[in-house]
Amino acid sequence: MDRHEHARLDALQRDPYPHYARARRAEGLTFVPELDAWLVARDADVREVLRRPEAFSSANALRPDVIPGPAVLAELGSGFGGRPVVVTSDGPQHQRLRAPIVHGLSAARVAAVLPYATERATALVEAFAARGRAELMGEYAMLLPGDVIGRLIGLDAVDVPVAVRGGHRAEELLFRPLEEPEQIAAARDVVTMQQLLDTYLRARRARPRDDLCTALLTALAPGTGELTLEERHELVAHLQNFLLAGHLTTTAQIGTTVLHLLRHRSQWELLCEKPELIPAAIEEAARYDTALQGFRRITTRPVLLSGTELPTGAAVFVAFGSANRDARRHERPDTFDITRPPSRHLSFGHGAHSCPGANLAREQLHLTIHLLTTHFPSLRLATLDTPVRMHPTLIHRSPEVLEVVW
Repeated sequence: MDRHEHARLDALQRDPYPHYARARRAEGLTFVPELDAWLVARDADVREVLRRPEAFSSANALRPDVIPGPAVLAELGSGFGGRPVVVTSDGPQHQRLRAPIVHGLSAARVAAVLPYATERATALVEAFAARGRAELMGEYAMLLPGDVIGRLIGLDAVDVPVAVRGGHRAEELLFRPLEEPEQIAAARDVVTMQQLLDTYLRARRARPRDDLCTALLTALAPGTGELTLEERHELVAHLQNFLLAGHLTTTAQIGTTVLHLLRHRSQWELLCEKPELIPAAIEEAARYDTALQGFRRITTRPVLLSGTELPTGAAVFVAFGSANRDARRHERPDTFDITRPPSRHLSFGHGAHSCPGANLAREQLHLTIHLLTTHFPSLRLATLDTPVRMHPTLIHRSPEVLEVVW
């Protein structure tokens, strides 16, 4: 993909909603050259794809927009991973990889980490409370989810920034058009994260603890002997994917949720008056502008979907964000309304690949909104006449910067 093509993709990703609306109105599916995929835009069609993993494989779910060059691949070769993970696997392999994650994110484990999450969130807010302004992405949203997921995994607090940085750099490396020196620098940060995770896995093999790192070892590499190189590659890939999913998506959803609440002033004020609406506000923000806009799928056989004949090997982009704006499912879909009756949106997926961390994300969002509405009822965007620029991504959609004042 050259820079002109990437510029067109960036424009689509920064604001995909007009593309979605056209695709929902069109007969059948719409092929989108920027995505190099058929866009699955209607709620019913999205649900059909997610219900049929045997026909729509997840193997291409994380296909990069940028293919690293030889020097970058050589750098990455010194790390670990490169194996199928939960979001890119199907069938029995998917079930095997998903089971320990579901167990590790049980209601009991989420409840156990909430006191720590509350402590960290409160400390982050208190750090800027007296200043009268903050950049919420860098000073809060990019910090809390990493701390929380790091705690669940069993990382020491001093190592969390290294892991979080590696996650952000992995996303840049695969989805941003960087110059080669910056690609190599990003690859080194990714390898540093992978080597850190490998160190933790080998340490837990020797001395198990009650954390997710140990739980993954027990489930995926049972036994007490030294881990094989292949086991280390699979475990690091799996743990890296869990880490990234656990902090990047929640970081993004915190940003979009606060952004839309502040853009709709009456909704923010209503929430300050009626904190019992926080759960509904979380669901509405997720429906209205989800961080995870969708995933790719690839057909394993000829398929007829919405009247469009897809051959074996056809790439589709399953747009959760578009389904969430489908008037056939949601009344007044383009209106942000936290008093909306509960509706079954698709922001946390559906079917076999539904998000196992949805409750953890919701708890962090609830904690965040409660703290902000309690401490800063006068919170507002720093500039109302300057559009908030969104990251050009359909995987972790969020504001690049979120300047607020009170």
